Amino acid sequence: MTSGTERSTPRLRAALDGIPSYRPGRAATGRDGVPAYKLSSNENPYPPLPSVLETVRESAMSFNRYPDMFATSLTAAIAARFGVPPTHIAIGTGSVGVLQQVVQATAAEGDEVVYAWRSFEAYPIVVQVSGARSVTVPLRADEHHDLDAMAAAVTDRTRLVLVCSPNNPTGTAVRRAELERFLDRVPADVLVVIDEAYREFVRDPEVPDAIEIYRDRPNVAVLRTFSKAYGLAGLRVGFAIAHEPVADALRKTAVPFGVSGLAQVAATASLDAEDELLARVGALVVERSRVQNALREQGWAHAGDSEANFVWLRLGGRTEEFTGACESAGVVVRPFAGEGARITIGEPEANDVFLRVVKGFAPGAAPST
Repeated sequence: MTSGTERSTPRLRAALDGIPSYRPGRAATGRDGVPAYKLSSNENPYPPLPSVLETVRESAMSFNRYPDMFATSLTAAIAARFGVPPTHIAIGTGSVGVLQQVVQATAAEGDEVVYAWRSFEAYPIVVQVSGARSVTVPLRADEHHDLDAMAAAVTDRTRLVLVCSPNNPTGTAVRRAELERFLDRVPADVLVVIDEAYREFVRDPEVPDAIEIYRDRPNVAVLRTFSKAYGLAGLRVGFAIAHEPVADALRKTAVPFGVSGLAQVAATASLDAEDELLARVGALVVERSRVQNALREQGWAHAGDSEANFVWLRLGGRTEEFTGACESAGVVVRPFAGEGARITIGEPEANDVFLRVVKGFAPGAAPST
């Protein structure tokens, strides 16, 4: 036994050393009467649909009870919506929660997980927590996944490959022919997860629905979320669709009762109201096109490539300056220091503020003094 002066801290896992912190989008706070808009978290700017809100209100009377641990009704609704067996579905706390279940089910100490970089910033966190090693493959110059290089990075230690399409934060999406070629090169015992958190915003006909890809490929799983298009970011519910051995493993690694009863009810009601929700998505896509056209006119390369509800700007060393200028004007964006900024498509008024600011940073624009 040690004396009081010799006490040490508890021994923790070395795998946690140096894990990068996840940085959520900052909240918008107005100053001096200037309206503030949050364009930093890829949230849906529309409030919940009245029908969904009413269903949640009714269910709130029962949140003294544990939720259905197996999310039976929601699982059945998802199965019917996407034409898959209920046994192929695993539900979790947002797609990032399901992602953590995936990594826990596939990768351990000494294993490797391959993914593009830059991509979703939660990837290195959940991989390192598992004790596995991240193998990152740089994006191509056009901000797209380099699938040939990713296939070449797969070794006998690889247990999992993550493909984010549309990619967060660049918005670029993987097209069918290149994805099929890539999957043909990946060994059958390596799980490939296609992270489609922004699938509902895709309009490029060459970008496949990964659920159609999974049907004939037992080593493919698909992640989806109700946070973005469905506007349930605050309730945390996502799901994976995968063949039964994989889906069963994901259910085993889920936190018991992790998805609240209110979240389950809201997600089910959102599927029932999908036509209304997708009309809102259509309006956001129209607004995205307006923003992209303005950025093209300003000379921004690849700004029109996004298939998500955000745009990406390569700003390099001017990223922090741009972020500060946006905040002073009343919009909060998501910076990636030294690389660029991701800007969510929000209300037209917010987008107009962003477009006025970004004009001063456009290629060829004189730096501010």
